[in-house]
Amino acid sequence: MESAKSIDELQNFNFEIKKIFDDAQDFLPIMGTDYIELYVGNAKQSAHYYKTAFGFQSEAYAGLETGRKDIASYVLKQGKIRIVLTTSMIKGGDISKHVDNHGDAVKIIALHVEDATIAFNETVKRGAKPYLQPTKEEDKNGTIIKSGIYTYGETVHLFIERKNYSGVFLPGYRKWDSHYNPKNIGLKYIDHVVGNVDWDEMNIWCKFYQEVMGFAQIISFDDKDISTEYTALMSKVMSNGNGRIKFPINEPADGLKKSQIEEYLDFYNGPGVQHLALATDNIAETVKEMKERGVEFLYVPETYYDDLLERVGKIDEDLNTLKEHGILIDRDEEGYLLQIFTKPILDRPTMFFEIIQRKGAQSFGKGNFKALFSAIEREQKNRGTL
Repeated sequence: MESAKSIDELQNFNFEIKKIFDDAQDFLPIMGTDYIELYVGNAKQSAHYYKTAFGFQSEAYAGLETGRKDIASYVLKQGKIRIVLTTSMIKGGDISKHVDNHGDAVKIIALHVEDATIAFNETVKRGAKPYLQPTKEEDKNGTIIKSGIYTYGETVHLFIERKNYSGVFLPGYRKWDSHYNPKNIGLKYIDHVVGNVDWDEMNIWCKFYQEVMGFAQIISFDDKDISTEYTALMSKVMSNGNGRIKFPINEPADGLKKSQIEEYLDFYNGPGVQHLALATDNIAETVKEMKERGVEFLYVPETYYDDLLERVGKIDEDLNTLKEHGILIDRDEEGYLLQIFTKPILDRPTMFFEIIQRKGAQSFGKGNFKALFSAIEREQKNRGTL
């Protein structure tokens, strides 16, 4: 009887997930994340860091050698992940102001679409603030159409239409040949991108994604789910119709001390992208390699693992290996996931990375929240910002 009950529960869960995705409207079909662009103070040095620490490979470049006197831009790739690092070479201007205000930070979340003009028109007529009118860019390799809208803070979504382009990245970029390409570390794709917004703004931006971009809310966490003795936050996860794009949105919640979201907002000077979750098929090997390359991760006490298997059930991985690297495990109705979070990779305690491996689970590690946010609070205490 227990087995039959479990099957019924699983079928009900799958039905609910399907219904949620069906609720996401189809006027804005998105094929995937095209690239993530960061505005940084020194793109050349940042590119070296991402190649060394994260195993990204050189792909494309734009700068003085390509006729650009205003910016230098380096494109890195690993698996299906493409990161663009852009810095200003002129005084003032939007890039310099962005870096001055926010530090190195994600400016653009570019989405791959079939038709960038339709994507722009459909979102703007539903209330999006325009960032870039549909624009054609071309070179000998063909034509790109791009357009864009603003989302939370100064963050932007660009719609990229590249069906008529065969070049390495975008017009104006050339192939970047480099003799320095450390081996990749097994990163496959962007699992989700997390945004932090201000007090009482989470529902506003969830409504934006629902009404303007046709997304559906798939998960919600309140301050009872995500809290410790001292701090709390709230979060909702928005997803597009095919489930390829997931945007969790966080906001602060009342607590005895300053939460990680408040700390982020203070140092970032407003809403922005908090972290990128990058997927791997072998999290233990990926994390081991990152540690050897100097990446620092949040520390989870060994007591976290004392009753872990009782809580999550049977797993394929060696528990001692996961414990050695501080990897967290959680289970939902469809399987389990493994995840770990870096410390902030910048001097400002703003942006960090999550490394995630899904073994069927489609959730976001609710069972790990207590351990994770206690670890973050320890870091806040060390910084004197708790």
